[in-house]
Amino acid sequence: MMNRIALTLGIALLGVSQTTAEDWKATVEIPRLNVSEYHRPYVAIWIQDENRKCVANLAVWYQLTKSGEGEGTKWLPDLRQWWRRSGRSLEMPVDGVSSATRPAGKHELTFDDHKQRFSKLPAGKYSLMVEASREVGGREIVELPFVWPSKTTQKLNAAGKEELGEITFVIPSTK
Repeated sequence: MMNRIALTLGIALLGVSQTTAEDWKATVEIPRLNVSEYHRPYVAIWIQDENRKCVANLAVWYQLTKSGEGEGTKWLPDLRQWWRRSGRSLEMPVDGVSSATRPAGKHELTFDDHKQRFSKLPAGKYSLMVEASREVGGREIVELPFVWPSKTTQKLNAAGKEELGEITFVIPSTK
């Protein structure tokens, strides 16, 4: 009986972790910097419309304490564009959006197309925005414009110069 429950639970977990063709996917690279004092960057990832209004917060990486909040929130305004468009109106932490800073490397994110972030997105011109700010470091923002909906899968690429590396964004087709 226990083996059957474990097998059923294992199959259910596999189904949760797999992505589908309908998922939106992003990869954000945090480059390894050779500097004397390195701090992990704060990063905000969001979608904005052609009027530069934030229509979906996808991720915010900042310094968390054991309680899930803390001193790290006072540095969120350093993500200037995100802060002006959306951040100042949010109460951190935001479930499913905010998490701890990430180390150097490539970080993959997957967003379910059926979640409220995308299901009610009207047709139009949008941009994926990725902004990074690092204590005793720089600040950088990368923009990837796209049109929604699309009859074909869109794969967007851009690269930052210092605080951000390669950024990719895959948007599913609406067929």
